[in-house]
Amino acid sequence: MPRTKRGTRETAGLRLIREGLERNWTPPIAKLIGFRLTGIGRGRAMIEMDAGPQHANPMGTLHGGVICDIADAAMGMAFVTTLGESESFTTMDLKVNFLRPVWGGHLAAKAVVMKKGRKTGFITCRVVEKGKLVAFATSTCMTLAGAAGGGLGRDKVDGPRKGR
Repeated sequence: MPRTKRGTRETAGLRLIREGLERNWTPPIAKLIGFRLTGIGRGRAMIEMDAGPQHANPMGTLHGGVICDIADAAMGMAFVTTLGESESFTTMDLKVNFLRPVWGGHLAAKAVVMKKGRKTGFITCRVVEKGKLVAFATSTCMTLAGAAGGGLGRDKVDGPRKGR
């Protein structure tokens, strides 16, 4: 397993993301909303976007779902970096506290894996705009060992599993 700058072993999940970035892979949701992965490391990730009028809610402020999406994406990417071979994950819960309104501008969602166990992990995310905290999010993720369909950019979603 290759070593990272800090001398720790690089996980399969982190390697998968780095290889995807080298191929210019972008998740479909990132294309739709307009965000990009700008930082990645073991247990951390940063997503950034420029919010504009196309992201507004009926009141004219940035739609909370957009903030939720970039926080969720950052937390998911951070969690992936902790996964091993043949592991995937699913989100068990997601909570977002909206702390101030945003009308547009440059947003950065910075996620950190706070605790990673064998089966679950707890991740936090701070969403900032102009250096001010606009949202704080948390997520609990479940590691799926031996999960089929793992990897970046699956071509199709698997159908129901046999025996269910």
